[in-house]
Amino acid sequence: MIPPTLKDIYAARPRVARVVRPTALMRHPLLARETGLDIFVKHENHNPTGAFKIRGGVNLISTLSASERRGVITATTGNHGQSIALACQREGVPCTIVVPVGNNPEKNAAMRAYGAELLEFGRDFDEARERVEALQHERGLRYVHSANEPLLIAGVATYALEIFDELPDVDVILVPIGGGSGACGCAIVRSGVGSRAEVIGVQAARADAFTRSWRGPSRVVGDKADTFAEGMATRVTFDLTFDILRTGLDDVVTLTEEELADGVRLALRTTHNLAEGAGAAPIMAAMKLRDRLAGRKVACVMSGGNIDRATLVRILTPAAVVAYDSQV
Repeated sequence: MIPPTLKDIYAARPRVARVVRPTALMRHPLLARETGLDIFVKHENHNPTGAFKIRGGVNLISTLSASERRGVITATTGNHGQSIALACQREGVPCTIVVPVGNNPEKNAAMRAYGAELLEFGRDFDEARERVEALQHERGLRYVHSANEPLLIAGVATYALEIFDELPDVDVILVPIGGGSGACGCAIVRSGVGSRAEVIGVQAARADAFTRSWRGPSRVVGDKADTFAEGMATRVTFDLTFDILRTGLDDVVTLTEEELADGVRLALRTTHNLAEGAGAAPIMAAMKLRDRLAGRKVACVMSGGNIDRATLVRILTPAAVVAYDSQV
């Protein structure tokens, strides 16, 4: 696979623009006061599916060949699946999606509302993905991987173009890492426009296979991805995104489950936005790194707002958060 270039990202921009308007890059005074930073939030949670992934889905599905349009299949915990489902609905392409058993019910309902056939399989994203890789051959469908897709990364990266268009002197971009497409987009655009900004990834401590692989001598596979932040719940790294981030990423920070919950509360309190665990992770990472980031211009990617009601109730009840943290 050949990584996308800045030229590919500019080519994706008009395709993405048919569905996604540029999202706000906002400075929230309460967040700035709490963190003590010159901090901005890129509101990808305001997109049609409530997450950044729609950009990649629109770009990839709109470029499918005639033979590929007989149907696609993918695995997801929700945001990627919603992006593929909506893009397929717009293009008239049949869509099959496999989710883990017990997946976020509200994300499942959204994917069905976009016309996707939903199958439940496995204990987590990676087991659902393995099921897809078997079904694609049985059904003769185009498998859309959630990370190893240059067109998907190019579409996602259009939000990074927007960041640098509006804030060319940004010093640091904090972005959550699950499969890594968002971080890849930020790194490719940063280098392509000649910026010296740091791109720092954020992961859940209980789903840190990428972090350990990036920091260590070899890639690792985690035993589990035990986090409520399903957007970051992966046990493995993926070839294309890992190769890009091996050199393109400047650092990575991990957050505990309590810190991720604090991030959701921080987003609600200081930006009045409902962010899912992965979406709130960058602002919580900024809080954690505030001494290091002092005096620098920081952009945090609020990647999604698709948190389900049960998780939100638990997070907004501190005692319940502590109990959940001690159980898993």
